[in-house]
Amino acid sequence: MIKAATKRPLENMPRRGSGSSMAGVDRNALERDRRLYMKELFSRLSFLLPSLAAKRSVTELLDQAITHIRQLGEKVEMLNKQKKQLHQGTGSGSTDNQDQTRGIRSCSSTVLTVRDVGSMLEVCMKIGSNKTFMLHQVIQVLEEEATQVASVSYSNIGGIIFCTIIAQAVSPRIGVETSTVHERLKELIF
Repeated sequence: MIKAATKRPLENMPRRGSGSSMAGVDRNALERDRRLYMKELFSRLSFLLPSLAAKRSVTELLDQAITHIRQLGEKVEMLNKQKKQLHQGTGSGSTDNQDQTRGIRSCSSTVLTVRDVGSMLEVCMKIGSNKTFMLHQVIQVLEEEATQVASVSYSNIGGIIFCTIIAQAVSPRIGVETSTVHERLKELIF
């Protein structure tokens, strides 16, 4: 996490015409500290922006930051509109988007695919809202079939569960019998 920029107390810095002499204060050191502080802030800003070029001038950096912030604002507005349309089911949005949402809600059939990808196994499932789904049972079946789960992707959209599991064979030389895994998962899910 990027630490927040520290604010330097301005009241401690001497001011012109304040009556006190500036003889005790090294103006060059103050200006050097100010430049280093600004350089640190610009460096943090540069780190936060998507970058194509490693070196940018300060004006290019600020222009890119402004453009990026505007793009993010537009993206947030678009996503909020999509979210509102999905919650309402109807709206002023495109009919393609609405048809896709209705299509997801209307298809409640269960789909299971098991693919062998070298020493890896990919299990994709789409489970309708009328089925009870226990992810830990699916993982248990995979572990019993001599695989180790590497990653799990899980989404619930409109009451339909989409799940992708990537598992690696414990012994790549032996591999995994996909037909056995498919049959066991079929018994569990269907």
